[in-house]
Amino acid sequence: MIPLRDSTRSRSFPIVTVTLIVLNLLIFTRQTTLGQHEMIRFLSQYTLIPARFTESIQSLSLAGLFHPPLVTSTFLHGSWFHVISNMLYLWIFGDNIEDKLGRVRYLLFYLLAGIAGNLAHIMTDPVSPIPLLGASGAVAGVLGAYIITFPRARITSLIFILFFITIRDIPAFYFLLIWFLLQVFNGISSLGIMGTTVAWWAHIGGFLTGILLMSLFKKRTGFNTIH
Repeated sequence: MIPLRDSTRSRSFPIVTVTLIVLNLLIFTRQTTLGQHEMIRFLSQYTLIPARFTESIQSLSLAGLFHPPLVTSTFLHGSWFHVISNMLYLWIFGDNIEDKLGRVRYLLFYLLAGIAGNLAHIMTDPVSPIPLLGASGAVAGVLGAYIITFPRARITSLIFILFFITIRDIPAFYFLLIWFLLQVFNGISSLGIMGTTVAWWAHIGGFLTGILLMSLFKKRTGFNTIH
């Protein structure tokens, strides 16, 4: 299923969501201009490498306490398909969460979900030398927040059934529940497999963190989450 739009309209212009989308696209465009050696240095510096993070934690170094790739890796992507698919989900679901949380809290929420997703991935393979990059964990946090905030919203979706393509409106709760269950299935299936190219557990960790953080914000502010 590919989401095309949702039925919930935000009350204000989603400036943070738009800024995040533009920033991700600009950074990836910049990545495509790098030569091979520049790209290697760039990815080595800004992607999250689980083995390097684990080593810094074990050595109790300052890099372990404050590890910039936990954040910088969420603004990097491996392909145009990777970045466009992430930004599509962020565009459709992010504006309403930004509207609920406000711009500053939404940005903090997004970054925390991304960090939590990265940590969840590291816990599944702490000595992996394979770089982790992508906004998927942060975007998954937005999806987690959406499922408890707008469960009754309708998601207009492009659905592929064998050789047939159709467009249907699906309740947000079921759309996102199916999405999450697919991440869990693939995440469990990937355990113990070397060289997996998709950070399924970053998606799972980000999604659950989004639910948790949104629940905490709900209790503090008391806003209505049924739509």
